[in-house]
Amino acid sequence: QVQLVESGGGLVQAGGSLRLSCAASGRSVSSYAMGWFRQAPGKEREFVAVIWRSAGVTSYAESVKGRFAISRDNAKNTAYLQMNSLKLEDAAVYFCVADPRLTTSRSPDAYGHWGQGTQVTVSS
Repeated sequence: QVQLVESGGGLVQAGGSLRLSCAASGRSVSSYAMGWFRQAPGKEREFVAVIWRSAGVTSYAESVKGRFAISRDNAKNTAYLQMNSLKLEDAAVYFCVADPRLTTSRSPDAYGHWGQGTQVTVSS
C-alpha cells in the first residue's frame, strides 16, 4: 500500500513562493503518475498538475501554468510542486496523488492514492 505525506505548506504573501513536497512510502512509485490537486473552502477539488515517471511528461491546469512547476526525484520517492507568483486564489488545501496508471487525467477519480493534504494560505 502506498502512503503519501505532503509537507511545505504555510502562509505566504501574494507574489511569494512555496515548495510543496510529497514523500511516498510503502513501495516505489517511480513508475507511477504523481500529481497535485487542491481544494478551497466551498469549492470542488481541482486538478493542479501531474507528472509521469519521466519528467518530460507533465500537465498543468491553465490557472497555474507558467507559475507552478511539478517535478520528481525517483531516488527519493518524492514529488514536488514549486509554486511561484502565488495569488490569493491559490489558497487551498493541496493534496498529493499517485496512480500506477500513467494518466494525465484531471479527474480525482483517476488517482487511487491520496495524501492527507497540506494547507496553503496566501495573504494580501
